Amino acid sequence: MKILGIEHIGIAVKDLANDSPFWKHVLDIYHSSTEVLEDQGVTTDIYGTGKGKVELLEATNPDSPIAKFIDKRGAGIHHVCFEVDDIIEAIQELKENNIQVLGDTYSIGAEGYKVVFIHPRSTGGVLVELAEKPE
Repeated sequence: MKILGIEHIGIAVKDLANDSPFWKHVLDIYHSSTEVLEDQGVTTDIYGTGKGKVELLEATNPDSPIAKFIDKRGAGIHHVCFEVDDIIEAIQELKENNIQVLGDTYSIGAEGYKVVFIHPRSTGGVLVELAEKPE
C-alpha cells in the first residue's frame, strides 16, 4: 500500500453553525464543501489548507457514529485520514496482516472518495481512515 499523504483530520462537532466560524473566519481556511451523507448519518464541512484538509463532522441523527462518538467522548478529533493510491490493494494488505478493517470493502465518502476505516484496536487507539481520490 502506498500512502500519498494526510488527506484530512476529521473533527466531531456538536453544531456546525456554532463551530465552523472558527475555521471559516478566525483561521480563514478555504471552505471547499459541505455535504450530507445520509447513509453515514453525517454532514461534512471541509476546509482545505493546501497540504491536507480539516473535515468537521456533525451528526444528522442521534444513532449515527458521530453522535455516539460525541456522547461517549465529547467533541474533538475523531479520525485521521491517509490518502492511498489503491484502496482495494490497501484493504487486502491490511487483512493479510490481521489488521481489523471496519467492513468488507470500501464505501463512498465525502467528495466521492473511496474510503475504509481501520479499527482503533489495530492502530494503538486512533481511528484511521484510508481514502482513494476519485478519478
